[in-house]
Amino acid sequence: MLNNLELIRRAKKTALSGKILDRESITSLLKIHPNSEEAEKLGEAAREVASVVCKNKAYLWAAIGLDYRACPMNCNYCSLGEKWGIVKEESEFSEDETIRMVKKYVHEGVRWIVLRTTQFYNLDKLIHLAGKIKEVVPGEYELGANVGEFDEKVAAKMANSGLEFIYHTLRLREGIDTKFNPSDRLATLETVKNSSLKLVSLVEPIGVEHTNEEIADAFLIAMRYKAAVTGGMARVPVKGTPLGEFPALSKERLAQIVAVTRLAAGFSAPDICVHQASELAIQWGANVAVVETGAIPRDMCCSSKEAWRGFDPDTAKQWFRSSGYQVFAKGE
Repeated sequence: MLNNLELIRRAKKTALSGKILDRESITSLLKIHPNSEEAEKLGEAAREVASVVCKNKAYLWAAIGLDYRACPMNCNYCSLGEKWGIVKEESEFSEDETIRMVKKYVHEGVRWIVLRTTQFYNLDKLIHLAGKIKEVVPGEYELGANVGEFDEKVAAKMANSGLEFIYHTLRLREGIDTKFNPSDRLATLETVKNSSLKLVSLVEPIGVEHTNEEIADAFLIAMRYKAAVTGGMARVPVKGTPLGEFPALSKERLAQIVAVTRLAAGFSAPDICVHQASELAIQWGANVAVVETGAIPRDMCCSSKEAWRGFDPDTAKQWFRSSGYQVFAKGE
C-alpha cells in the first residue's frame, strides 16, 4: 500500500500525463486529514499542477439569482423549499435590472456569468433574456444558465440565443436529500454533453455528512459528462431546513477536496472552482471563484443586488494575485 506522500506524487504525475485519476486513488487522497502536513503537501502538489494545466490564469464566475421564489421540490438544504416557509415574499429581477448587473460584472472583468433560476422557471423567458443580454452587452465574457431539466430542442435554442455553457450536476445524495429522480438529472447532463454548450459541474453541496466515496463518485460523474469546469461547493447550513443543524464543512476540508479535484481532473477539466472561495483553496489549486447576487438558495435572506457575504470581484482578484495567478482581463 502506498503511503500518502507517494500517493500524492503519483497523483501529480498522473494529472500531468493527461489522465483522470482512478476512484481508489481519489478516495485515498480524500482520506488524508485536512489539517495535516500531508494535506499541505497535497495542496502544494495541486497548486503545481494548476500552474501547468491552467498556466496560472484565474477567472471570476458571477451567478445572478433571477427569481426569489418558493420551490415545491423542497431539497433538504435549500432555503427556497416551499415546505420550510423561509420565502415570505417572492420577487424577480426585471430584464433591465439583470442587464445592468451583467454590464457591471463585465466591467469588473468577470469571465463567466450564469443566470440562475428556480427549477420551474419559464425557459423561453430565460432564452429570450439571454439573447437580449448578448445583444446589448458587449465584451469578452461567456453567458450561461443554471436552470431545471431540458431536452435537446431546448439546448439548441439556448445555444442559438448566445448561451455558451450550462451549470448542471448530479448532486450529492440526489433523490435522498432532494426530491429529484437522479435519472432525470443525468438525462439533462447527457443533453448538454451532446450539444454545443459547455458543461460546468461541481461536486456539491458537500457537507460533513458525505463520505469520501460519495464525493469521488460525484466527481467522476462530472468527468463522464465532459465537464470543462469542475471543483467543489460546500453545503451552507440554513436554519429552518432539514440539514440546517448539521455543521458547515471546514475551510480546510473544502480546500482539500478542491485540491483532490485538481489532481484528479488533470487536463480534462483545466479550470477548478471553489465555492465559497477561501484563500487556502486558491493556494491549493482552485483558479475559479464565484461571486453572487440575487436569490441565494444557501441563505435565509431575500433577493439582494449586493455581493453575497461581501465577497466581490475585487476581493477575489486580490486573493488570486497573492497566490501567483494572473486574473483574466478583457481581450485575453
